[in-house]
Amino acid sequence: MTTPDRSNLKPISLWWRPQTPNPAKVVIILEELRLPYTGKFVELEDLKKAEFEAVNPNGRVPAIHDPNTNITLWESAAIISYLIATYDTTHTLTYTDAPNAFHLQQWAYFQASGQGPYFGQAAWFLLYHPEPLPSAKDRYVAETRRVVGVLDKWLGDRTREGNVWLVGNKMTYADLMFVTWNGAVGLFLKLAGREGEWDPEKEFPHFWKWQNAMMARSSFQKAMSLAKVEDVHN
Repeated sequence: MTTPDRSNLKPISLWWRPQTPNPAKVVIILEELRLPYTGKFVELEDLKKAEFEAVNPNGRVPAIHDPNTNITLWESAAIISYLIATYDTTHTLTYTDAPNAFHLQQWAYFQASGQGPYFGQAAWFLLYHPEPLPSAKDRYVAETRRVVGVLDKWLGDRTREGNVWLVGNKMTYADLMFVTWNGAVGLFLKLAGREGEWDPEKEFPHFWKWQNAMMARSSFQKAMSLAKVEDVHN
């Protein structure tokens, strides 16, 4: 696929909901790559309607349509992979050499298959499930802590080698894929009255430093500050 001319890009359409981890992941990458985009806010009751399912048959956000390449995509990890492959021509957020490129995929798959689903289930059972299921709550809180522990140990080992990112010596899309779900942990535990179980600065210091470095970026701040019903523009 030919790389679109960046001097004349049309805005990418993003179907989204505000301050939601998976759409926010895509906003962060769009911001980091300085791509123009326009938001299409989707009400909860519209996610399973035919109009939106024509965009995403799974009936969830995010999804994108890129008029510059005429491609429509859903699933945040697939969208991010596409944006990086298509628009990160200077490799600002990626590596193309082996083994780094494959290690990036490794962490991206871990985020999409491990971190996101486990953290999401923790939030669901703690806050939304209609029946109180203590065993489910405890399981997914424990899995959340386990995933954070994996990240903390890896980052600790990397720090001792002089690096502070998951792969190589720079922040990449793989790091940024984790930041929004990481940021949700303290909130859903607090809302569930379990904030005493979450002290990452003390328990997971390498994770804590890494997370805060990403949260300080303007791309994260933009993703977390988007309005509820207004279209998103960049």
